[in-house]
Amino acid sequence: MKSLYPHRLRACVALAVACCSWPAFAQPAGVDAKADAVLRSMTKYVAGLKQFSAQTENSLEVVTTEGQKIQFTAPATVTVSRPDKLYAERRGDIVDQTFHYDGKSLTLFDPTTKYYATVPAPANVDAMLDFARTKLDVIAPGADLIDTRAYDRLMQDVKAGTYLGLAVVGGHRCHHLAYRGAEVDWQLWVREGSQPLPCRYVITSKDVAGAPQFTIQIVKFDTAPKIDAAKFRFTPPAGAKPVEFLPVGRAR
Repeated sequence: MKSLYPHRLRACVALAVACCSWPAFAQPAGVDAKADAVLRSMTKYVAGLKQFSAQTENSLEVVTTEGQKIQFTAPATVTVSRPDKLYAERRGDIVDQTFHYDGKSLTLFDPTTKYYATVPAPANVDAMLDFARTKLDVIAPGADLIDTRAYDRLMQDVKAGTYLGLAVVGGHRCHHLAYRGAEVDWQLWVREGSQPLPCRYVITSKDVAGAPQFTIQIVKFDTAPKIDAAKFRFTPPAGAKPVEFLPVGRAR
């Protein structure tokens, strides 16, 4: 997690696999053919959606020095209009934040403190997600799944993958996949049928004591949402205070 300061802004960062570039990946030898086929179908389907919105319930585990696991929850919503619009908001114990991208600029706003930071941003969603992660240490909700290069992002560092069968998640029959990497294991549940949408995503951080998990539970995924285009462009409310992002690697 990062903190808001009167003259600087850092975002609360969810667990994710960090990488600056995403080369194309073939199916590793240790990955089940069926698991790979399901993952490819999900990532291709979501990448092909021109507009969509998702409501999620997220939980982040923290392991205390005594070994106790504590969960912090944060509901989130994200709306994407490809190629160059994204709006997201997070609410909960660890973050209160809205995220606005209009194809030209990226703004993070904290409704509680009324601090906001705006920077020029690349001209499409994928490039903006890379820029936000590598230059600002900001990860948009569900970024691993909404990038059009999601397959390559998810397969980064994967050593093995297994198809575990069908399970019911949120009322949908889903394919259950489990993948292993050197530092991170992850599981994904993908809706069965003609709309292979993600239903649940769990990341386990193996290189942290106690192996805490970050979980995204998709409550609703709308492939034809009614979009309020005004949300993509940030308009400062009364009393809002501009600050600056603290660049990655700069001391607080």
